[in-house]
Amino acid sequence: QVQLVESGGGSVQAGGSLRLSCQGSGRTFSGDDMGWFRQAPGKAMAAFVAVMAVNDHMTYYADSVKGRYTISRDNTRNTVYLQMNSLKPEDTAEYFCVGQRNSAYDYYDPRGYRYWGQGIQVTVSS
Repeated sequence: QVQLVESGGGSVQAGGSLRLSCQGSGRTFSGDDMGWFRQAPGKAMAAFVAVMAVNDHMTYYADSVKGRYTISRDNTRNTVYLQMNSLKPEDTAEYFCVGQRNSAYDYYDPRGYRYWGQGIQVTVSS
């Protein structure tokens, strides 16, 4: 059974930092794009946050998090991380780890990812 399991969420004040981790099991993700989406309260769909692409070895970020968030991965641990700094109340959301993108979809399209974690809550208070 393939799983992605997130950890590291919680509550923090504005300006603070959190580091999310997502460990895969059941298969290796070293040859796949891995990334993060988030779903804010009241929003119907998850929004793209960041991805590490394997084909061009690039990282991509949503404009709203660029300069504050950093995505990284450790293939030896089958794990992807999201370092979140200078957090704002509008970053409050449930964060989802994703893996294995279908190349027919753009990086920011949630429909393109086969595997999703269960989600983890991040709450930023003002």
